[in-house]
Amino acid sequence: MDRLSPLDASFLHIEDDVNHMHIGSVGIFEGPPPRYEDLTGTVGGRLALVPRYRQKVAMVPLSLGRPVWVDDPHFNIEYHVRHTALPEPGGEAELRRLVGRVMSQRLDRSKPLWEIWMAEGLEDRRWAMVSKVHHCLVDGVSGAELLAVLLDLSPEAPEPVADGWRPRPEPSPVRLARDAIVDLLTSPYEQARAAGSIVRRPRHTLDAVRELATGSVALSRIVKPTPPTSLNGPIGPHRRYAWTVADLADIKRIRAAHGGTVNDVVLALITRGFRDLLRSRGEATDGRVIRTLVPVSVRARSAPGPAHGDGTMENRVSAMFAELPVGVDDPLERLAAISTQLDDLKQSKQAVAGEALTSLSGFAPPMLLTLGTRVATRAARRMGQLDTVTTNVPGPQFPLYLCGRRMVRACPYVPLAAPLRVGVAIFSYDGELVFGVTGDYDCAPDIDVLVNGISNGLTELLPTNGHRSDGARRKSAKRPAAPAAQSSRGKRKPSPAGGGADRRPR
Repeated sequence: MDRLSPLDASFLHIEDDVNHMHIGSVGIFEGPPPRYEDLTGTVGGRLALVPRYRQKVAMVPLSLGRPVWVDDPHFNIEYHVRHTALPEPGGEAELRRLVGRVMSQRLDRSKPLWEIWMAEGLEDRRWAMVSKVHHCLVDGVSGAELLAVLLDLSPEAPEPVADGWRPRPEPSPVRLARDAIVDLLTSPYEQARAAGSIVRRPRHTLDAVRELATGSVALSRIVKPTPPTSLNGPIGPHRRYAWTVADLADIKRIRAAHGGTVNDVVLALITRGFRDLLRSRGEATDGRVIRTLVPVSVRARSAPGPAHGDGTMENRVSAMFAELPVGVDDPLERLAAISTQLDDLKQSKQAVAGEALTSLSGFAPPMLLTLGTRVATRAARRMGQLDTVTTNVPGPQFPLYLCGRRMVRACPYVPLAAPLRVGVAIFSYDGELVFGVTGDYDCAPDIDVLVNGISNGLTELLPTNGHRSDGARRKSAKRPAAPAAQSSRGKRKPSPAGGGADRRPR
């Protein structure tokens, strides 16, 4: 049995009736849709590559230890892979409404924590796959890696693999408690071993301490609250979802013309969106900033090659806190302010400190970890030091396929947790950058204003009088399959994540 890491367990503890901790995505594919039996066969034939997809969470009695992953003896692929259809005309509005409803439902804790919905009836003879998976299982980077086993590099899909899986016996509560006590008793030895490693590598340790100290000072700045806005407050269980698309070539043209990185440009566009949203609500923006949490991958970098990540399926994520200058009217000044700020944040080692402080929670008894997580959440609500979350995961710049159908668009979904009422996720795929916006159904009915602001922000920053590329039109054109050498079985496929979330400047 594998025990959840402290960070992974915290995503379970944070979740309640209104704070749903599943991430997700929407893949739009060329039609016609596959038969339901073919899709379930494809998914079932890849599960041997992702064992977690057939495991569920088992809670330890009396919270003597963190939860563990155990095989689900009643696993049924048809429960997790579901089939639905959009009402006519099957446009973006109908798909967005479906996504909002699917994401508004909590995942069943008594079963493996994932679902896939195949939605027929999209216009232009297309179909969609809506996927959701609990954040305790994956972060944005490893989540994309798990999705990679379902997607192929060419229309010629390999045959499903029959692995003859048989669930291991489910552990009894007595065994769960006994193993947790054993782990608790042996942890001092593990700490002593870690201390020995510190003695053996003093220079490395001193460097790490210096980075942690620098980052902790930077993290302490977020204690100062930002002025209250309508972006903060109580939320309900239901969600709205919308997206807008930018051509990656346009983002790079802006970067080349005005400086900064791709991430800087992305945050500048989001800043324009939030500026429009607040002003449309009659709220003042002069001299204001919006503080956003920016998840950052702290996975160990692998050897050079097409695949990234360290091969694990648990979370390896920390955070930086950026301030979006919604009070700046000039788009070039907004971009310059963000570029300067992000350079300072990278120098401050904020993400290093966040990861180190998160790791320290592994030394706390599980009951205190649970209590501490809830206290921290309540403190965030009280102090109002955070306004939104912005996560950016780079993806593959070549087409992927499922059941022989090409995926023409990939839209990311980020969950909400009170007091945050709006969140933005960004995913790049095959020449496109998609901004997925999640909003509380009751408190953020106007997320289209944010979405349109992002699109308008792109137009105003383009150096060619706002003339945008025609990448969206190229999406409907047929593309050649990936080279045979890439799609041959037995070779590891590049991860759709293509690297860490906000991993490095591009």
